[in-house]
Amino acid sequence: MKGSIKNKVLFVLSLLFGLFFINAGLNKFLNYMPMPKDLPEKMLKAFAAFMEIGWLMPLVGLAEIVGGLLIIIPKTRALGALVVFPVMVGIFLTNIVQDTSGLPIALVFGVILLWIMYEERRKYFPLIDKAA
Repeated sequence: MKGSIKNKVLFVLSLLFGLFFINAGLNKFLNYMPMPKDLPEKMLKAFAAFMEIGWLMPLVGLAEIVGGLLIIIPKTRALGALVVFPVMVGIFLTNIVQDTSGLPIALVFGVILLWIMYEERRKYFPLIDKAA
């Protein structure tokens, strides 16, 4: 793929990815998207457990908003990917353990995140060098 086409595709995917996470994060504070009515009981119990931990959903929402904003901005995309990565791991685990119906979209977003991280890999090298 040509460099400029690849960069444009990466920007569009990063923009959509970032907006998706900003929306998900804002929903944790404003609750404007209703829960689907056909969620399995196991998933409803998991969400109820998450809500019992009063600080968990606001923390995840904040990480989603901040990470989404950082991913949209090319200069801060690498940092945004690191912020969103643990949230993405939680999304994967929830979709694997609780209900696999959301796994296809989680895989798409996981691939986008891994591509972002791969493209930004040079920015991570100093972190790895300092740790060794």
